[in-house]
Parts: sequence; C-alpha cells; structure tokens
Amino acid sequence: MKQVSKVYCVVVLLSIISSCNKIEVSPPTFKDMSKYTIYDYIVENKADYSSFLSILEKGNLDKTLSAYNPEGLNYTLFLPDNKAVDDFIKGSGRFSTLNDLLKDTAFVNSLVRYHVLRKGYLSQDFPFGTFSEPTLSGDYLNVNFIVNTDTTYYKINNQASVIRVNVKDDDNKYFSNGYIHIIGSMLNPIAYNSYDWLKNNPEFSIFTSALEATGINKIIDVDMKEKNQTLRPFTMLLEPDSIYHKRNIFSFDDLAKEISPDLTDYTNKTNPINQFVGFHILTESKFLDNLQGQATNYNTFADIPLSINGLGLDILINKGKEKFVDNGDTTDFIMMDYDASNVNTQSGAIHFINQVMKPQVPSMSNLYYEFAEEQFLYTYRQNGGTYLIESPDLLDYVKWTGAKLFYVKSFDNSETAWSKDYFQITGDFTISYQVPKIIQGKYNIFIGADAYSDQNALVEVFVDGIKIGGLIDLTTGGTATNTYAKILVGTIDFKEYESHTIELKSLIPGRLKWDNLVFEIPK
Repeated sequence: MKQVSKVYCVVVLLSIISSCNKIEVSPPTFKDMSKYTIYDYIVENKADYSSFLSILEKGNLDKTLSAYNPEGLNYTLFLPDNKAVDDFIKGSGRFSTLNDLLKDTAFVNSLVRYHVLRKGYLSQDFPFGTFSEPTLSGDYLNVNFIVNTDTTYYKINNQASVIRVNVKDDDNKYFSNGYIHIIGSMLNPIAYNSYDWLKNNPEFSIFTSALEATGINKIIDVDMKEKNQTLRPFTMLLEPDSIYHKRNIFSFDDLAKEISPDLTDYTNKTNPINQFVGFHILTESKFLDNLQGQATNYNTFADIPLSINGLGLDILINKGKEKFVDNGDTTDFIMMDYDASNVNTQSGAIHFINQVMKPQVPSMSNLYYEFAEEQFLYTYRQNGGTYLIESPDLLDYVKWTGAKLFYVKSFDNSETAWSKDYFQITGDFTISYQVPKIIQGKYNIFIGADAYSDQNALVEVFVDGIKIGGLIDLTTGGTATNTYAKILVGTIDFKEYESHTIELKSLIPGRLKWDNLVFEIPK
C-alpha cells in the first residue's frame, strides 16, 4: 500500500503544482514580449552565474541563447549557480579549477549544450519521464518528481534538483527566447549505455552475470550515437541483488539452477536463462509516463511479450500470472520502485522491480498502432507540417509503391486523427505496415482512415499476403465533425507469436489518409 499512496501523491501534487503555476496570460509570442533573452539574464546576474557564463561563452552558445530558436520552439535552460559548478568540478576527478574545465573544449561544448533543450518548457509542462525534445547536444533528459515528508520537487536525470522554476525578468515576463529553471547541481552528460550502467552498479551483479552468460550484453553494449547504429533505444526492468536474495538466489549459478537446471547453452536463444534475460528488456524505450494510461503487451528481447497495466494508480506487471508472498502478504503482480526508476542512459530507460520476474505468457490484449515505431518521423511529429517521404529506405516498417507518400502532423484543434497525424498517399498505390509481434489468437482488425470525401480511394486489405474482408469504400463512413472512421476489415486467427504485415491496395485510385491500425479481441 505504500507504493499506491506514493503514486497517488505524485499525481495529486503534479495537479496542484500545475494549477498553482498557471499564469493567466496568452501563449508567449515575440510580439508581446520584451526582447530580453536567456543570455541577457545570465549576464545581468553573473554574480550568481558567472561560472556557467564562462562555460556558455567558451562553448560558443552565447549567441544561440541571445537569439530566437530558428525552429520557433523557444529554448529551456537548466541553469546551475556558481556553487553547483564548483561542486561539479570538485567531484569530477578530472578538473581542479574552472580554468581546467574551460581548457577541455570538446567537453565544454558538450556540457553546455546538455543543459539546453531545443524547446521551451514551463514546469507545468514537465513530463513524468523523458522530455519529447532533445538537448542541443542531441541527448534526452528525463524528470523525476520527488516526494519527501516536507517538500516536493523535480529532479533532472536523477542528478540535479530543480530549486527554482519558471524564472522571470524584472518586468515579471518570461524571456523572449525561452525559459530558465535553476538547478542545484550541474548535469553530467550521459556517455554510458545501459550495460555500462549495470557494470558500475554492483548491487545488480546477479542480473549482470546472467546478461553476460547469455551474450546479450554484446548486443546492447553499443554507442547509440554512432551514425550507422541500428539498435534502437530499449527499456530494462531490473531486480537488484537484494530481491534475488529474498528467493534464496545469491549468485548467477543459483539463478541458473532454478531457471535452467539441465541446459547450460546459455547463449542459445531457446535456453530458459536466455529467455529470462531477454524478458527483462523491452524493444523500445519507455519511461514511467509512457507506461501509464494503457494496458497492453510490450515486445521484449525474448520470444514472449511482457504484460504491463498502467490504467490504475500503480503500474502492474504480469498481473494474475504468478503469486508472490512477502511477510505474509500475497500479491499476483510485480511493481515498480518509482523513486529509483526512470534512470536515463544513452540506450534508453532503466526501471527497478520488486520481484524476480520470470517469463510468463501474457493474455491477449487489444492493440493500437499509429506508426510510432518509425524513428525517422520523430522530428516531423514535434514540428508539425506536411512532409514528403522521399524514399522507402527512410522508413523501417512502412513501405509503398505507385504514388508519393506524405506524412502529415497537425496542431489544429479541428484535426480529429489520433495524435493529429497520418500518412497520405494519392493515386494507384500499395502501402503496407509491418506491426510488432502479436500474441497468437483471434482478433478483429480495424483500420482508421479518412472516410468522408469523394476524392478517397476504394481499397482492399491483405494480411501477410492474404486478402481479408471485402472492398472498403473510403468515400463514406466518416462525418462532417469527424471525417475519420474505424472500419472493420475482418477477423483473423493468428497461430503463432510473430510480426505481421498489413497491406492496403487501391482498387479504384484515389486518396488514402491512413491514421491507425487496431486489433481487438472479439467480444
């Protein structure tokens, strides 16, 4: 019950802070704001921020923070005071003085850019997880909300407490090119991946040993910033050694005896230990806020997906699949350690769990897809607009022939597509979408598409090359207030846990605005 109250407290306090910080003004525009920039503020307050000002100027970011963001999104600066910079230098093990730090030009360039987000965020817009927009160094920062007995506060990357939010100028206005939040510690750029993190945290030695015995460490031990890197960010759910000790597991050998007593070919993907380790790694990076608000199955590095239910006050893992007894209390789910989780590494998020998590085949669940796997679209989603996808090689899961493909992202309140984005293709076309692995079973398949225009096409739908259902007329089905329709394609019974390709072909040429794809369990 302690975890439940803590999460509830976080939700309530976030609501309170958001409401307390609301400012009854119009959204900032350059017309109604004084041209007093983030850089101007630091210069005029250099008695408190002279050290970071030196870092800023040495890193050639002074002109950037003296001007508007060319993308029109403002900036967010997490500004450390002089004490924070001094403490960073003393604890670095690399530098003795500020001048020593300033001599390392490459590090200074990275360090200062790590403190600036490419988009403006007021504190009420902070996520409980990762910011959607990266820093000027190309990295992602995450936010934890810390609840103590006598105070609550934000913490960036589990490194720096935010000690003052939403700084304003002397005229009680925000700065013309963004927002400043004061932090009590310098942010140290994350140069380590998730495997590096594990190696440097001995309290996770049992899982680290299992990771190495299976060889999966070699798969994930990569520099995610390398241009030719194909591994995508992922999520690790980890038990510290203390959790294993409660189950009388004190070493990797003990774990192997319990999970795979008769098979020692741990690098074989079918080996139970290999599956155990892979089950702890989601194939996409998910911070806590990404896991809330839905109950679904997430694909893992194993051949079994992981069930996570984030619909309630707590995030529950594998609910109903296994019973756990602790101090006389019985539960049938695994929970997160919320305070410690949301660790951000170069290769994705790390969360911590309170039970030894063994692979469990999840139940079927309704599945919703919006092409979110396409990393190439990330910047487009943030900026909005209509974009021509110039080559099929740019996308990993969507392929097409016969006509030009556009990606459209709108911020207009009148747009009724899910997430206000969709693919658009017009003419005599074929377009397909390869979805992640789906638990075997029977599903009703729906496509979400614009269905309220004579310009739209008539299409046929194929699943793994097999035609499903009849002709779909996209000229009808929507309404004047919501032109998109949820169109039943048919029912299919998947026999194996695997990925599937959904293909739409125009039988009568025209326009397709493809919004989403849904698999629902028949009632």
